[in-house]
Amino acid sequence: MSNEGLAFIVFSAGMLVLMGIGVNMALALVLTGAGMAWVLGFWDTQLLAQNLVAGVDSFPLLAVPFFILAGELMNSGGISRRIITMAQAWVGHIRGGLGYVAIGAAVLMASMSGSALADTAALATILMPMMRLQGYPMHTSAGLIASGGIIAPIIPPSMPFVIYGVTTNTSISSLFISGIVPGLIMGVGLIVAWRYVLRDLVLPKGTPLPMKERLRATFKAFWAMLMPLIIIGGMKTGVFTPTEAAVVAAFYALVVALFVHREMKFVEVYGVLVRAAKTTAIVMFLCAGAQVASYMITLADLPATLTGWLGPLVESPKLLMLVMMIVLVVIGTALDLTPTILIFAPVMLPIAVKAGIDPVYFGLMFVLNGAIGLITPPVGTVLNVVAGVGRLSLHSVIKGVNPFLITYTVILFLFVLFPQIVTAPVAWMR
Repeated sequence: MSNEGLAFIVFSAGMLVLMGIGVNMALALVLTGAGMAWVLGFWDTQLLAQNLVAGVDSFPLLAVPFFILAGELMNSGGISRRIITMAQAWVGHIRGGLGYVAIGAAVLMASMSGSALADTAALATILMPMMRLQGYPMHTSAGLIASGGIIAPIIPPSMPFVIYGVTTNTSISSLFISGIVPGLIMGVGLIVAWRYVLRDLVLPKGTPLPMKERLRATFKAFWAMLMPLIIIGGMKTGVFTPTEAAVVAAFYALVVALFVHREMKFVEVYGVLVRAAKTTAIVMFLCAGAQVASYMITLADLPATLTGWLGPLVESPKLLMLVMMIVLVVIGTALDLTPTILIFAPVMLPIAVKAGIDPVYFGLMFVLNGAIGLITPPVGTVLNVVAGVGRLSLHSVIKGVNPFLITYTVILFLFVLFPQIVTAPVAWMR
């Protein structure tokens, strides 16, 4: 067996074994990368260290910690709660209304933080106790909230888009724009799926709030609603870059939390910074570890091997996209979104471009597929968050997420068949 083939076995088997025994994902990537380096005859601790540093040595990646900080400030400063309260004021009285509240709040919060885990945690913390009190089946409710949370990586501002753009040298602004329409379609898909689920549920209808109360709740959420307009508008007009947009989002959330809503005190800022730093460290360590594995994968010439496998499909772009999406669905069951982007995006994008596929469209599809992987067992990190917050077994959450997972899969393959759904709005909004 060639060294390249042996390196592939080391990577595949190593990741499965290490994740199976509970080793941290980032550390698993570093260890498998080191194993590949030894097999390929490139063992050099200095080379490994250089790649670890190179994985995070990027100016656009500065957007990640600031978007994470913005998400923490939103949750601590009452911004997330006001959005949920506004959604509840308008649709909470409808049969199954809290489900619609979850969907609406998920879409609105996605346009502010860009973090699936942060949005899901906020939604689950506030809505799941309310759903439990009103007799909603908790496994279905948890599945809906988890599914709503993964809209965050698609609607701008999106941390996965930033990571994808940095990794593949694709325009982050164009990626942000490409996510608007698909993100809204995902929200509509959840509404359809929730209406289907409601057929078998016996839930009470609430009393509609007076228009005065609805408008009051909307007015209280005004500053929160202004945030995505500032971010997207600023990037569209060229006032600031996506990286600078993250700083603007964090600063805006801080000002609103401290001086407008006044739900956060200066002494609490330290705790928010610590939580954001811990989350940032996890993400950045993943980026660093994935760079080691990605470098060794390149040295092993695995991209060329993959190109050889998929080469015959280059003449049929839609068939190529379909095969790639199926491969990524399988990968998404085992790998988290960030390492999937860092390892496989640089490998797959050149093949897609060779077939004439728009790199922005491919980026949207790649991230969407990876986002779906966040609610796909056994390594669905968003599922674990919901299970933890709602004190439910992971098995029950997996059972509840199935209708929404099927809906997202249908939407994914709809975009494969009709790429114009993604590309046309991007061309219009550029």
